[in-house]
Amino acid sequence: MTPSHSVYRSWQLLLVLVLSSLAVSSRAQALIETAETVPATNQWLQPGDRLQVRLKGRPGQRVTFLRGLPMTELPPAQTKGQRGIYQGTYVVRPGDTLQNRPILFQVMRNDTVALASAFSRSKVRFLSPDAPQLALTKGQLAYLNHGLGEDRLGGAKLGYLDSAVVLHVTGMVGAQYRVRLAENQVAWVPQDVVRLLPPGGFVPTSLTGSWSVAGDSLYDYVQVPLEARLPYRSQLLTNPTRLVVDIFGATSNTNWITQRDGLRELGNVYYEQPQPDIFRLVLPLRHAQAWGYSIDYRGTTLRIRVKRPPARLSLKGLTIGLDAGHGGTNVGAASAKGSQEKVLTLAIAQKLRQELEKAGARVLMTRETDVTVENGSRVLLMRQLNPDLLLSIHVNSSGSATVQGTSTYYRYVAYRPLALAIYNEVRKTGLKGFGNVGSFNFNLNGATEYPNALIETAFVSNPEDEKRLTDPAFQQQLAERIKDGVEEFLKSTRAKGPRGWLLREPAAN
Repeated sequence: MTPSHSVYRSWQLLLVLVLSSLAVSSRAQALIETAETVPATNQWLQPGDRLQVRLKGRPGQRVTFLRGLPMTELPPAQTKGQRGIYQGTYVVRPGDTLQNRPILFQVMRNDTVALASAFSRSKVRFLSPDAPQLALTKGQLAYLNHGLGEDRLGGAKLGYLDSAVVLHVTGMVGAQYRVRLAENQVAWVPQDVVRLLPPGGFVPTSLTGSWSVAGDSLYDYVQVPLEARLPYRSQLLTNPTRLVVDIFGATSNTNWITQRDGLRELGNVYYEQPQPDIFRLVLPLRHAQAWGYSIDYRGTTLRIRVKRPPARLSLKGLTIGLDAGHGGTNVGAASAKGSQEKVLTLAIAQKLRQELEKAGARVLMTRETDVTVENGSRVLLMRQLNPDLLLSIHVNSSGSATVQGTSTYYRYVAYRPLALAIYNEVRKTGLKGFGNVGSFNFNLNGATEYPNALIETAFVSNPEDEKRLTDPAFQQQLAERIKDGVEEFLKSTRAKGPRGWLLREPAAN
């Protein structure tokens, strides 16, 4: 064979391979339209988790995934009449390995010959329980979510955490890591508030030391020595009022609780061990109305700081945080006529500030002009300024122009009385009632440090409400009624008084 003929034959073979490859690709597209994991995002799974997949292709095929596992074609009754929809599930087993790889799907002619192949766009990793993945929280606003659900307010938050808290990561879906808190208890943490640690660490656990309870001129404190900065969850409960804090991964070695002088808000504190890896602090409060608390670490000692009621339960001398919603590039809701939420909230907040200051209160604003302020920055500002309570002013909007009325919002049931008192007063303006809404997952309602309420004054999307909202005289009326609502809250709080304790400590004998 001559050299020229050899070159020609090589090109012939190459052309055949290319055409063959194109034919296979074309055939694969005909047999496999889409193939992906469910959900269609990167995942980390551990033994016991389910890898779920779905493929859309030609009906009546023999389809496999992962390592040749069969997929089932669903009947049209389960797919809204569509044919060729295949699903498969694999439960991850101990010893399985998969390192951030896409999932292989194949349409098979028989046990060994594949007619078409496709890979998922998302990648999957199988975690080994023998090499635990740990992470540390970072920043000042790290938090845990209950699950993977999302809406415009984000995922439903379980609670905030201090920085450098050690978390045991047991999975990942998209941009959130799954965290093991305790036996049969998990939460989810956004990737941007944690830092993954290199391999080799131990799953965080701790025995508790004997803890102390004391007060100074401003707060009551509980301090629990631990061996690591463990995750925690807090709940402010009512009837009776008490703060309950669960420390995950902790087991009691507390042999005494020292209660020192200076306590004014905490009652007879105690602890429980509801399960081996949950240590629960129960902190009864002396007043029916709680005024806030914070949790952080000093080294590896968990510190709970409980706020006392203001010296005088009246507007005179009270410090009130006031938030005019949106601003700057964040316009908020807007009406068909061009009314903007950021403009209306600032106008109402400025009038409310005047009313509160006339009554003797000190007012701290998150913004006083039309500037952009991120919600996280507002939360941190108020945390630093530490008001006695916080009010956030907004206007509402709906896709239906017929929806109207005023509403107030709170997250924690202990702070419901403030929101309800304001709601009842604002309705006296003649606005229809839209409701007093609890468990509201808004950043400024998430603060535990002080009672807070969000006021959706009225619907800018409703022509009747909009006409009122843009009227300076009605804005003034709103400001007066919100102020009256705060006064009513303080009045009802005074009536409740302490639960069998004195506001002031008895004088020394």
